[in-house]
Amino acid sequence: MHNIDLILTLAGGLTAALTLGFITQKLRMSPLVGYLLAGIIVGPYSPGFVADADTASQCAEIGIILLMFGVGLHFHLKDLLAVQRIVLPGAVAQITAATLLGMLVSHGFGWSWGAGAVFGMAISVASTVVLTRVLADNKALHTTTGHVALGWLVVEDLFTILLLVLLPAVVGGTEIAENVWHILGITTLKLAALVVFALVVGQRVIPTLLAYVARTGTRDLFTLAVLVMALGVAVAAASFFGASMALGAFLGGMVVGQSEFSARAAAEALPMRDAFAVLFFVSVGMLFNPASLITEWPLILATLGIVLLGKPLAAFLMVKLFGKPLRMALSVAVALAQIGEFSFILAAMGVSFGVLPPEASSAIIVTAIISITLNPLLYRRIETVAHWLESKGIGLPHLEEADLHPTGAQRIIVVGYGPVGRHLTRILRDNNLDVVVVEMNIDTVQRQSAKGEKIIYGDATQREVLVHAGAEEAEGLIVSSSSAPAGEIVEVARSINPNMRILVHTTYLSVAENLKHEGASAVFSGEREVAVAMTEYLMRDFGATDEQIERERRALRESM
Repeated sequence: MHNIDLILTLAGGLTAALTLGFITQKLRMSPLVGYLLAGIIVGPYSPGFVADADTASQCAEIGIILLMFGVGLHFHLKDLLAVQRIVLPGAVAQITAATLLGMLVSHGFGWSWGAGAVFGMAISVASTVVLTRVLADNKALHTTTGHVALGWLVVEDLFTILLLVLLPAVVGGTEIAENVWHILGITTLKLAALVVFALVVGQRVIPTLLAYVARTGTRDLFTLAVLVMALGVAVAAASFFGASMALGAFLGGMVVGQSEFSARAAAEALPMRDAFAVLFFVSVGMLFNPASLITEWPLILATLGIVLLGKPLAAFLMVKLFGKPLRMALSVAVALAQIGEFSFILAAMGVSFGVLPPEASSAIIVTAIISITLNPLLYRRIETVAHWLESKGIGLPHLEEADLHPTGAQRIIVVGYGPVGRHLTRILRDNNLDVVVVEMNIDTVQRQSAKGEKIIYGDATQREVLVHAGAEEAEGLIVSSSSAPAGEIVEVARSINPNMRILVHTTYLSVAENLKHEGASAVFSGEREVAVAMTEYLMRDFGATDEQIERERRALRESM
């Protein structure tokens, strides 16, 4: 029989994740808890079906790549540069604090100072998947708080890459250790080369290639093109620059995100992202050995104390030292109060080199599972804690202006930039309304973008595209093209913003009533408007008065 490990792992892991994720959601807990429990059930330490650990791990890596590519799509370089003043010293201070605490705690268990340092560094790094998922679920991913947390994560990622490269040199013997500075220099140059390549060369090449594919008008090819970009840049980052695949995918996403393809790429090309990200949590659960709770519980409790108290406290103090609001400090601290994928890698490497004892790996796995389970629940309590502290006169009463919903002109989304869409856009902008156009013709998008127009390339039937256009805060949406799939657009728009006014242009009168039932606020049919215009012209030509024309126009509109 041929090998079906991949199919069995996907079927078993996803089925268990669906079942337990649904149950935990119904119990008002985060589905992440269900995914971790699913991993424990299909793991090697539980009876019954056992998923293939290596296959699950590789699927989880794909999930991390796609997730970080998606984050990069909406995280521009200017966002990273805007928070560099706080994330660089903040991340360094938090890593230092966690490392020192790890050294002190582990020394109490009889470990060497070197083992403690590696252990502390391993638990100082937060999980990419957990942080982005928690921020996204709480609509904080694209706020100033989200940018600080993600920037912090990028610094931790770079630190981890350097550590993974240097650890073998430091513990590999005197001869190798003498080359530490040489290895550090080479690694730094490689990382710098990756950033330059991605943001300079990639910015010229990748959008050009995507534009060629987009002009074919074939959705499958565009989806494949973006998946190739995500996976290709990630693999190239690891193979040629010695970086992590997650960092490479993040940079690749930033390149695509600065082009006009970001919304469509996020909507169409990442359908597998969530499924593979779920497999990350399943793969973490598979590592859990219940016996370790009995044998290593003192070390587990000490590690949990560092991850859930020491790390967040250091992050909180650093954010407050830079004069940021209380809620931002709490949000960043809680978001970083967990560990994940890089912690496992560092611990495994430390054990393989004989620096760490085997129980270190078990403690990190259990701590990861517990901290990942608690993290979404703790993040939801931030608002309550902030209110209580503010009632006692502690902290600032409001978030930063950038964290609030944008104020100013009312936003209107216009779908389609044909003759009707162009005229509507001009009229609305002349009346000081904030208009964002969604258009599927890439040439039109590039041409209007060059003129400074707010125009997005993408399919308005895709939720991600409308969210990117600002549908959550928009006052209205106009489907200006009669050939657009108005019913699907109305359904998606209503699910995002039930209070938004939706105006639809359609050709046929028979479709108009259906669109109203589906949620359109008003429908303008080509057949009706032509009949009204022709009737008005004829009556005026025959000498009818304005009053007679208006009466007939009203009667005609009501009858059709």
